Amino acid sequence: MNMYIQPEYEVIRNSDKCIACRVCERQCANLVHSFDPDTGKMKADDSKCVNCHRCVCLCPTHALKIVKSDDTYKINANWDNQTINEVYKQANTGGVLLSSMGNPKPYPIFWDKMLVNASQVTNPPIDPLREPMETQLYLGKRAAKIERDEKGKLKNTLAPQLKLQVPILFSAMSYGSISYNAHESLARAAEELGTYYNTGEGGLHKDFYKYGKNTIVQVASGRFGVFKDYLESAAAIEIKMGQGAKPGIGGHLPGAKISADVSETRMIPQGVDAISPAPHHDIYSIEDLRQLVYSLKEATEYKKPVIVKIAAVHNAAAIASGIARSGADIIAIDGYRGGTGAAPTRIRDNVGIPIELALAQIDQRLRDEGIRDEVSILVGGSIRSSADVVKAIALGADACYIGTAALLALGCHLCRSCHEGKCNWGIATQRPDLVKRLNPDIGYKRLVNLVTAWNHEIQEMMGGMGINSIEALRGNRLMLRGIGLTDTELNLLGIKYAGESM
Repeated sequence: MNMYIQPEYEVIRNSDKCIACRVCERQCANLVHSFDPDTGKMKADDSKCVNCHRCVCLCPTHALKIVKSDDTYKINANWDNQTINEVYKQANTGGVLLSSMGNPKPYPIFWDKMLVNASQVTNPPIDPLREPMETQLYLGKRAAKIERDEKGKLKNTLAPQLKLQVPILFSAMSYGSISYNAHESLARAAEELGTYYNTGEGGLHKDFYKYGKNTIVQVASGRFGVFKDYLESAAAIEIKMGQGAKPGIGGHLPGAKISADVSETRMIPQGVDAISPAPHHDIYSIEDLRQLVYSLKEATEYKKPVIVKIAAVHNAAAIASGIARSGADIIAIDGYRGGTGAAPTRIRDNVGIPIELALAQIDQRLRDEGIRDEVSILVGGSIRSSADVVKAIALGADACYIGTAALLALGCHLCRSCHEGKCNWGIATQRPDLVKRLNPDIGYKRLVNLVTAWNHEIQEMMGGMGINSIEALRGNRLMLRGIGLTDTELNLLGIKYAGESM
């Protein structure tokens, strides 16, 4: 016997406003809405609703709203509704719970407990509307010493670097996990903004090779879509060792999302689950990682920087130290609030550490060891605003990856059902009828608008600090103060408490 589980949401329909136009029925991929010919009215199956708000947004008479169900079991602080329902689900199915997007648990958000300094009088602020403000930066190894000949020309052979006009990149989201139109939007936006988007572990669709100069390709444990042309097409290569939403495990893309195009791009059979193993089966040590780093550099004639991506875990600083010595040019760190197309719920919600703490510790460790300039640091894992970017750079990052924020700009409503492949906004789906709902001509422009707005705000905040370049902000923790933090947290972050002077 399967235990009945009360629906999480209720569809409220105003009968006075509803004209039975059936737009909600046509727009809902989850088959929540239907027309009853006997009554001539619309009805809803609450059990199928994921609260994506597609029907609410498109209802021409504003007759709909979705509310959280107020049905509860007997009040118990230890056994809340969600916990009980999850037990019932697993008792019904015997399966692992799957979830999408980032960790929704009410854990501390350290960005919100850090405040930014402002200049006054003795060190006046800078007006970005009237004075130069530099947000351009380079990612990659820095030369320990610059040498020039008698004519002033560089004698050094500089390592390959990525040039960014803004300190923001689009994080790894694979083709298959998200749609063709979503990828096109990201690629076009990256090109216009002068930044980069990451293919994730799904290979690179042949149509997008033309965006190669703004593309980071990923080599993950499954090696999906990896071949010579793929590596050569990109501006940089990222080795994915871990992901914030699921540290210690591999990826899983359901066969339902492996369309013909995805199959060709990933070089795997159509309709078959794409399962990447937890480890790279050729990497069991830093020495093995070093071998892959240099294999990729050899394959691309040392023209492209190599990134190594890890999940934020308790020993991330030690791991990063090894990566810096492996020959990698950039370290990417993904925090425990990072999004995902699909992950076991228990892994997503309970494994990993906050990106803020991992970043601060990694930056400090590399500085203490005198190798900070050997690598650049990229961070991601729920970067939600320009203020988060500024705080991340002040903590030691060179630039930030954004994923969920980018999907929100494309129309995502965080219904957290990406793994089902029925995204009503055309983002996390491969169904042609749903994919076409995301217009890349509109999508890419919204992404450009978002990052442009953030960049303006970053300049304003830097100006307020009396800083006129991203480089001067990097690792400048004197610009941060904590509030509502313990002594241990302040020590880990390497910042002072609000009110403490320089």
